Amino acid sequence: MSGADGTITWLAHVKVRLALHELRDGEGRPLLLLHGLGEHTPSAVPQAAASWPGPVLGLDLTGHGRSSRAPGGGYTAEILMADVDAALAHLGPATLLGRGLGGYVGLLIAGARPELVRGTVIADGPGLAGGGPAPHSPAVLAPPSASSDDDDPSLPDPMALVELTRDIRPDDYATTYVRQALQFSGLDEPIAVAAVVRPPWLAAVADEPGVVGEPVADALARFAAVG
Repeated sequence: MSGADGTITWLAHVKVRLALHELRDGEGRPLLLLHGLGEHTPSAVPQAAASWPGPVLGLDLTGHGRSSRAPGGGYTAEILMADVDAALAHLGPATLLGRGLGGYVGLLIAGARPELVRGTVIADGPGLAGGGPAPHSPAVLAPPSASSDDDDPSLPDPMALVELTRDIRPDDYATTYVRQALQFSGLDEPIAVAAVVRPPWLAAVADEPGVVGEPVADALARFAAVG
C-alpha cells in the first residue's frame, strides 16, 4: 500500500510507514539513495549522482527522516534491508548508492534481491563500520540538536543510533552477499566500493571477485550502461 504526498510516496511496511522521496523525475531505471546512520534523504540530488540519466529517489530508513520509528526498537541492518526491499517492490529494478550504513544495507539487498538491484555503490558516511566483526562496547552517536522537538523529521530515533552502532558485521557474512549478487544478478561486477574508510567487513568485500574500487561518479556511469 502506498500513497503520494507531494514528492513523497508513502510505503506501508509491516507497522512502519516509509518515506520514499522523489528528488528528480525522468525515464529509465531509477537510482535509489540510501543515507547514513542518523541522516535522512537529502533535499537535492548529490553532485556525485547528478549525471545519472534516470529518476533519482531517496528512501528514509526506519527511524530516520520522515519514516516512522520502530515501536520498541529492534533496529538491525536486516530490518533496514527489508525497508529497501519494500521500495524495490514499488520501483522495480534500481541501482543503489549508499552512504555509510546505507552502503552496508545496499550490499545486503544486492545479495538478497539480485534480480532487482542493478549495481550497488558503497560510499563513505556515518555508520559504515557498524559494531565491528565481534561484540564490544561501541561509542554511541548522539543525535544532532537532541534538545529539539522530538517531532522534527530531521532527528533520528535515538534507539536506532544505539542499536545500529552495535550492529555486528562479520567479514564472512558480508562477503556471502557479494557472492550472491555476483552469482545471480547477471552482472560481472555488481558491487562498487567508493569508500576511503574500509572497516574489516568492507576490506573483505573489496577483495572479492565482482567488486570494483572506483569513485562514485565512475561507478554510476558504469551501472547506468548495464541492461
